Amino acid sequence: MSTLVVEALGAAADAVSHHLPTLVEDRVASRLFAQDATLWGPEAQAEASKRLSWVGLPRSSRPLVGEVAALREQLRERGVSRIVLCGMGGSSLAPEVICATAGVPLVVLDSSDPDMVRAALAEDLEVTAVVVSSKSGSTLETDSQRRAFVQAFTDAGLEPTERVVIVTDPGSPLDQQSRAEGYRVVNADPDVGGRYSALTAFGLVPSGLAGVDVGALLDEAEEVVDLLTDDDLGNPGLRLGAALGGTEPLRDKLLFTDAGSGIVGLGDWAEQLIAESTGKEGTGVLPVVTPDGRSPVAGLRSTDDCTVVALTAETEDDPASDDEAPVVTTEPVTGSQVNVAGPLGAQLLLWEVATSVAGRLLGINPFDQPDVESAKDAARELMAQGAAAGAGATLADGAVEVRTGGSWLPSGTSTLADAVAALLDQLDPNRGYLSVMVYLDRLEHADLATVQADLVDRTGRPVTFGWGPRFLHSTGQYHKGGPAQGVYLQVTGAPREDLTVPGKDFTFGEFIAAQAAGDAAVLADHGRPVLRLHLTDQVGGLAQLRRALTP
Repeated sequence: MSTLVVEALGAAADAVSHHLPTLVEDRVASRLFAQDATLWGPEAQAEASKRLSWVGLPRSSRPLVGEVAALREQLRERGVSRIVLCGMGGSSLAPEVICATAGVPLVVLDSSDPDMVRAALAEDLEVTAVVVSSKSGSTLETDSQRRAFVQAFTDAGLEPTERVVIVTDPGSPLDQQSRAEGYRVVNADPDVGGRYSALTAFGLVPSGLAGVDVGALLDEAEEVVDLLTDDDLGNPGLRLGAALGGTEPLRDKLLFTDAGSGIVGLGDWAEQLIAESTGKEGTGVLPVVTPDGRSPVAGLRSTDDCTVVALTAETEDDPASDDEAPVVTTEPVTGSQVNVAGPLGAQLLLWEVATSVAGRLLGINPFDQPDVESAKDAARELMAQGAAAGAGATLADGAVEVRTGGSWLPSGTSTLADAVAALLDQLDPNRGYLSVMVYLDRLEHADLATVQADLVDRTGRPVTFGWGPRFLHSTGQYHKGGPAQGVYLQVTGAPREDLTVPGKDFTFGEFIAAQAAGDAAVLADHGRPVLRLHLTDQVGGLAQLRRALTP
């Protein structure tokens, strides 16, 4: 039987004690599961009214279990043993954590990087099937990836309609086109937003085809529905939501750490859910996923704006009773901490409930993402103008070209190291954060993420590390819509070899360059300091970059 444990300590416990009685009195839990769109105020009502079906997914998604199992058997009969998922943000993050936790291989292609796309195309194509996931049916990254795989299957003498499965909303452009061309299409619930879609077809189809028991995942979620629906003080969704969004003053950095939960990558999934849902109107909560094995507060010189979220192992005994606020039994390392335990299916639903509750406390609409579209629009404009439309280099140092957004870089700056130092000088020592945004092949260069810990030690402030363009569907919303506390370090690189997008007049290299430049332009327009580093040679440039970041 699934259970959930949420133990709040310090300032987080104070927030729970303060807000929980009102949340219970206002019947927030039962109204949420009744899909009451008025919970977030009149301005959010129209959007919320078509985004709340996720509360019923543990039951409404049941028909997918048999459908996916039958489809998996069909693919097996065709010799398929490798599943590739083409998707971005909410279409890829949940299947990645579901499969990783189950120990089931899934190739996630959530990049426009030509080297990463080419690697996915080159491996074991004859035993590969591809899930193409796009809620809107017009996601340009996913359409480009789809075109590349269709061309590759055709060139290899394999019938694409037997190897490509489409997941999209009913009536989307991708739905209509794919059905007309004879592809297998699985429709998702259109009344569920992308980042709340873990238990829809977007999460279940690729995971189930890869070999996960998605029925068991739904069981875990369904077993805690009544617990999350109850209007009482023991409701873990209300308690976690109050701890996330109710601290006073708001502790707007959530330092995620795994303390033996057995769930692989939950923080990466929660990062999008929380940041994109809350980061708007100058407020929000920023998840910071700390490196494995490192203390979440190591290197930080101030934690007054931080809450540690510790994902712990399941235990049989709940430390909190059903009718009392949790008891503080230890001193939290930051003065604010939340310990969360439960199986994956239950936690997917828990975090969605808690995020929507935090949105109510923050006074924002947790279901829109206005600043995600602004970066997409900027990228489209740059592509329309041509790949060279980005700003020219401010300076060149070896294999690195330096560009900036805005006028914050001191005149006379002549080296990469000085430019990095100047960016870090913009960082508020008490409330600021640094975001590292890397537009390279995240599989080939995975070890680059180690600079995150080095930069925490150097700055004493929280540092996020995101792979572009996937973070644009995640923390990208918070960067522009959240509080103006961040400074941004963008890394791009010349690919070893570019790759044409079949049927289009642009390449993957041109596309990802436009995405990076477009995002930087929007950040600069919002007054955020952005340092753009372009590696003209990836091997030499990465060596220089490491030296500049970790002197």
